Amino acid sequence: MKSRFINDLQVGDDLIDEPLLLRDMVRRKTKDDRLYYLCTFGDNTGQIGGIYWDVPDQVDGWIRPGRVMYITGKVNRYKEVLQVSVTDAYPVENPDLSLFMPSSNRAQDEMVEELKKRIAELAEPWKSLLTKLLLEEPFLTQFANSPAAKLLHHASVGGLLEHSLSMANLAIHLANHYPHVDQDLLVAGALVHDMGKVWEYTFSGSFDISADGRLVGHITRAALEIEKAAAALDVPLEDGQLQELLHLVLSHHGTMEWGSPVTPKTLEAILLHQIDLLDSRVQGYFDYLTTDSNSNGWSVKSSPMHETVLRRPPGWTS
Repeated sequence: MKSRFINDLQVGDDLIDEPLLLRDMVRRKTKDDRLYYLCTFGDNTGQIGGIYWDVPDQVDGWIRPGRVMYITGKVNRYKEVLQVSVTDAYPVENPDLSLFMPSSNRAQDEMVEELKKRIAELAEPWKSLLTKLLLEEPFLTQFANSPAAKLLHHASVGGLLEHSLSMANLAIHLANHYPHVDQDLLVAGALVHDMGKVWEYTFSGSFDISADGRLVGHITRAALEIEKAAAALDVPLEDGQLQELLHLVLSHHGTMEWGSPVTPKTLEAILLHQIDLLDSRVQGYFDYLTTDSNSNGWSVKSSPMHETVLRRPPGWTS
């Protein structure tokens, strides 16, 4: 039974058989050939570093990232950051992963209803196409549970849907701000641009990249699924409409160096790329600061996404 959560831990706390998810680990050896681990532990409130000295052979035989384990140890501070000095560990059988995986702050039912509302508001053929792509089971459940990333932003159960809806709301705002924007096309692009991540990520204790993610990738996978759904659609697409939507998906990373096979060439594609950057960078800011234990308002280490230390907004605590 879990009784202590990471966001409540303080220096000096003793952990006795406390279940934590091992998100990451690095095996190292001391100069005298003793095995130790550098660990990252997590639960649904955040993450904390750890070090496990003199790892027994039997532990080294079963331990791996993605396992939930009972941890015994003590919370201390190392280089201004909390960490757990582990003295013992053994696996948890059949854990309740909702206690250990980060989850979206938004309720899933609420987000699914908002998704249905956004699709219902679209003009044809986008309403029919997105209904087929996103609202049929089992895809809808998978879409509502998937993360949008492994680490940097929206890396949570429900993160993909949260990110897609946030982008759709930004798309509506910008379509009203700038002239000549096809709002229905832009909103459709926002909702499907990352749908391929349903195939790209796996999560069974931790988020990881699947074989499909490594060999095909979410951009290509989304384009393939869109073409397949369009071919089976009863509502016909006019000349060029499918290409317009595919261009949004294929160019949303902005540059070939960032993984897009083409660069944005239409007004809607330029906007979608910038919306994606904006939403991912802002949420990445919040996500990174929730993992920081320093109380002076600044992060201890540079954010990998922003490549600098970050300051919390006044009055905000993770």
